[in-house]
Amino acid sequence: MILYTTVPYDLIFQSDAKAYNAQMVMEHNGIPLLVQQEENKYRVIRVMSSDPAHFLNDSVCPGEFITN
Repeated sequence: MILYTTVPYDLIFQSDAKAYNAQMVMEHNGIPLLVQQEENKYRVIRVMSSDPAHFLNDSVCPGEFITN
C-alpha cells in the first residue's frame, strides 16, 4: 500500500492495542463518555453523545476527572 500524504505516520496507523484496552465507554449523568481509569477516578477522553448540549457541560470536558 502506498499513501501519498503529508499526514504523519502515527495518525494513519494505530498504536498498540494496550493503549486502547485502558479506555472504556461509560455513562455519567446520562452522558455517554469514553474514559480512561486513573487510580480511583476516570479521565474523560471523548464525549460520545450526539446531543450538542452535552458538549457545553464543563464537568465532562475532555481532560476532566470524574468519579463514579
